[in-house]
Amino acid sequence: MKEKKKKEEKTINIESIIKEKEELNDKLLRTAAEMQNYKKRKDEEISKIIKYSNEEMILEFLPIIDNFERAIRLDDENLNDELSKFLEGFKMIYSNMFNVLKNYEVEEIEALGKEFDSNYHEAVLTDCVEEKEDNIILEVLQKGYKYKDKIIRHSLVKVNRKGEMKNE
Repeated sequence: MKEKKKKEEKTINIESIIKEKEELNDKLLRTAAEMQNYKKRKDEEISKIIKYSNEEMILEFLPIIDNFERAIRLDDENLNDELSKFLEGFKMIYSNMFNVLKNYEVEEIEALGKEFDSNYHEAVLTDCVEEKEDNIILEVLQKGYKYKDKIIRHSLVKVNRKGEMKNE
């Protein structure tokens, strides 16, 4: 009888050890999976940080580009020679700066004459021009830009909204 009881105890002890081993193995597998997921998330996060590392600098640079564009829009047909040369220098500097932005994969978002898309544009004004289609961008007030595949600044635009201004 004692021998049978010892055998039962050993069987129970072996079963509990097997169960504990399975539980520990399961915990180990879960921990390994969690570590793998953590590593994957960290790698993606680091990759994203590296990919967009210049974003802050580019955002600070865009207002300078805006100011150059405003200066270049001056009509230089009626300007004296000295001012025309100065404006030509501005155009060269602007061109060089814009090429630097292009090298960093910064692109202007096309807007004028395009259909309004809230993913790329921000409507700050509306107008009603019967000759134009509804929801078409009439004027770009501030250019928008993409950095690689990310919108870093939406275009500020005036959009055609037929029927909105008929009461005026």
